[in-house]
Amino acid sequence: MVDISLKPDVIVIGGGLAGSEAAWQAAMQGFKVLIYEMRPNQNTPAHYTDKLGELVCSNSLRARSLQNAVGLLKEELRILGSLIIECAHATEIPAGGALAVDRNNFAATITEKIEHHPLIQVKRDEIKELPEFRPLIIATGPLTSDDLAKNLYSITGEDYLYFFDAAAPIVSADSINYDVVFKGTRYDKGSPDYLNCPMDEKQYHKFWQELVDAEKYVPHQFEEESFFEGCMPVEEMAARGKDTLVFGPLKPVGLIDPRNGSQPYAVVQLRADNALATLYNMVGFQTRLKWPEQKRVFRMIPGLENAEFQRYGMMHRNTYINAPRLLSPSYELREHRGIFIAGQLSGVEGYVESTASGLVAGLNAAAYLKGASRIVIPPETALGALSNYISHAKPDNFQPMNVNFGMFPPLEKPINKKQKRELLAKRALNQLEVFRKKLQDYLA
Repeated sequence: MVDISLKPDVIVIGGGLAGSEAAWQAAMQGFKVLIYEMRPNQNTPAHYTDKLGELVCSNSLRARSLQNAVGLLKEELRILGSLIIECAHATEIPAGGALAVDRNNFAATITEKIEHHPLIQVKRDEIKELPEFRPLIIATGPLTSDDLAKNLYSITGEDYLYFFDAAAPIVSADSINYDVVFKGTRYDKGSPDYLNCPMDEKQYHKFWQELVDAEKYVPHQFEEESFFEGCMPVEEMAARGKDTLVFGPLKPVGLIDPRNGSQPYAVVQLRADNALATLYNMVGFQTRLKWPEQKRVFRMIPGLENAEFQRYGMMHRNTYINAPRLLSPSYELREHRGIFIAGQLSGVEGYVESTASGLVAGLNAAAYLKGASRIVIPPETALGALSNYISHAKPDNFQPMNVNFGMFPPLEKPINKKQKRELLAKRALNQLEVFRKKLQDYLA
């Protein structure tokens, strides 16, 4: 049970990157914060220490460059006073163009700062039932305990809470070869919402062979194989027979290529992933192929020869909510005021993105306590683009995704890729500076 005798203003469940960041932001606004962290009393299959902010895997916090969306996101977090980014820079190790950290020192630094903040208290206990206390920030991560996950059903509804992530790759719209693909739906039913990548028999058989021979990711022991029976990886489906895909996700029936008036041998369909149609999802391509193999093999598909992958396909244990149905851009549940969801549970993907969600949730918990309207960061920024995406993506096929420039509102005029990224980053930082000045007055 939650111990409210400690008299906090804000309760945070989960001491990972998102929970630690959220607690820090609320405390920096002058509010008392109680963090519940179940480790070490109750461990997860992926954690090894009792430290706050422990990184589950050894990969870095990714690129520094402002021409990379995650690099821009880190810069925005730094400007807004992120604890996690401060600790990352304090414990970084050489990694070329990436921000990498000494994992142990990184987690130890976060833990020390949190535990020594006069307004933050850490209680090592597992929360199995959500308290009535508000504001409440739930940041329990992709390995949320079974008891708490079951309790979330009462808030989200079982249909909106997922325990495994079966994600197909997503490509940038401006990297698709429109001289090859064609718009259309089967039998011309409804609006032509799909882009179709046509294959002749020779192209398909070559693609099939490379697909079944490609190197696959080996899942962790706690990622159950039984999950994949209901959502088959495309390469496993292909291994069942040379033409299995032709009668499955690549079936061409009802699709006519307008350039030659005939039905292709096989068709890979792409579906818009956001309202701006700047991102496209490869329909039916959930996969366990290693990322370099996905890039190599999927670029064999006609029309995707130069595809820019904004998210690779994946299949792994990952508890998260259907954010577009449930969350506002402030990371607050639309139907339950005062409850905020942060971290990968909210539907963001990645360490930096989890940190970003925690920062926004922490600031909005402070806004809640001040009786103020919620803080919504401009969508032209990386922070705002991410929160806008998870709250407004198409809900029927929602899956977590890293921040990328495809989430940003497009520029008014078409421009080459390098200049586009430079201008998007410049616009974002200009918008963030305007927002930062308003935020200081707003929270004063």
